Amino acid sequence: MSATPRPANGLLQRMALGLLLGGSLAAAGRAAAAPAGRVRLFQVVTIRADLLLGLTPAELAALGPGPDVERLARSIAQHGQVAGWLYRCLRGPDGAQRLVAGGRISVSRQEALTLRPYLPAMPVLPP
Repeated sequence: MSATPRPANGLLQRMALGLLLGGSLAAAGRAAAAPAGRVRLFQVVTIRADLLLGLTPAELAALGPGPDVERLARSIAQHGQVAGWLYRCLRGPDGAQRLVAGGRISVSRQEALTLRPYLPAMPVLPP
């Protein structure tokens, strides 16, 4: 056996870790740059579907201190569920796409597999 594969594997592992950390830091930076008075959107991956869950600043504040995703995850873990607005993409009268609140939903601890901030490229209408 030669000693060359080990350093290459270590280098590949460090590069992969750097890419993962860089991507997550960039996403965190984009999430932090979201305007303060607007509805915050989160992509929730469930067993059945991917959902866009929207929470108002007041609803997020009621979940306690900390970063938005951590507040939401902590609430799901402690209370077994979290309620918010289900957002979906619709066309407005002018033909432009926008995200619109469809109604209130509750996501349970058993359904939520992954939770991440979502920054849309289109306008988000308040509920």
